[in-house]
This record gives sequence, C-alpha cells and structure tokens, in this order.
Amino acid sequence: MTREELKAIGLTDEQIEKVMASHGKAINASKEKADKVEGLESQIADYKQQIKDRDKQIEELGKSAGDNKELLEKIEQLKEENTQATTELQEKLDKQAFDYSLDKALTKAGVRNAKAVKALLDTEKIKLDGESLLGLDDQLKEIKKSDAYLFDLDDKGNPRIVNPGNPNGGGEGGDDPFTAAANKFIK
Repeated sequence: MTREELKAIGLTDEQIEKVMASHGKAINASKEKADKVEGLESQIADYKQQIKDRDKQIEELGKSAGDNKELLEKIEQLKEENTQATTELQEKLDKQAFDYSLDKALTKAGVRNAKAVKALLDTEKIKLDGESLLGLDDQLKEIKKSDAYLFDLDDKGNPRIVNPGNPNGGGEGGDDPFTAAANKFIK
C-alpha cells in the first residue's frame, strides 16, 4: 500500500509511519531472502557444471582405458558414485526449493510464527508444483480455525492496526496496584 492509500482509509501520519516502517522491515527481509536465493542458484549452477565435468572426464577415461578390465571396473564404480551424488544433490535442491516456497507462502499467509505453524503442518501431504504448494491452503485453513492466534490477519484478511499507548486512556487505572499505591502518596 502507498501512503496515499493509508491516508485515504483514515490513518494518521503517525500510524502511517509505523505501518510503513513495519512494511519496510518485511520488504528488507524478503530482499535478504531473495539475495540468498540468488547466491544459492549460482551455487547450484556451479555444482551442476562440476557434475557435467566429472561425467565428461569419466567418459574420456573409459575411452582411453581400452580393454584394461581393472580400470573399466574403477570407471563403473566412479559412474555409480557420480550418479548417487547427483541424486543426493537433486534431493537437497528439491528440499531447499520446497522449504523456500513454504516459508514464502507462510509469510504471505500472515503467519506470526512460521516455525510453530510448520510443526502443525503435515508436510508429507504438501507437494511443490512449480511455484505453488499443493495441499497447503487446506491445511492453513484448518490451522486458522483451530489456532487463529498464529496469524496476523483480522476477519477481512487485513492487517490489524493497533493504536499505541494506554488502552484505558491514562485515567486513574483502577485495577493497577502500583497506580493505586502511588495515588495514596500523592493525595
């Protein structure tokens, strides 16, 4: 939202500043994650290139070995190890992509504590399909019903804006024992 939109819905300048500061923190956190993702993507590209280079070296070694049985066995062993390493790397990359997409979706859903909500999710039933997480929305709806306090949204899906300060308006504060004791000494 822009400052003009916030002003149009009746917020004061002080409230607008606080909303914008909070929004700025969220944006900066997203930018940090995006930078981290870019770094990880470059690492992924490097790892894939290293695997291709290893495959090429193994093939060349196999061609130059000719009939040497021992060398051919070693090459086959290296091929199997390389295939296993490639599979493990792909699993790690898939898990990393899933975790990132899940964190992004939870942030978008207005989750206050992503770790707590993740503990309530059955991640085995959530599948990453491109950029969307299948099965997440249904689980989040159930969690919102049972544990609404974990989310920052009101009934309309808008963020709650709370005025700072004393909700009692700074009056005599009837139930506060400290204020009551202080008032006895003042009178």
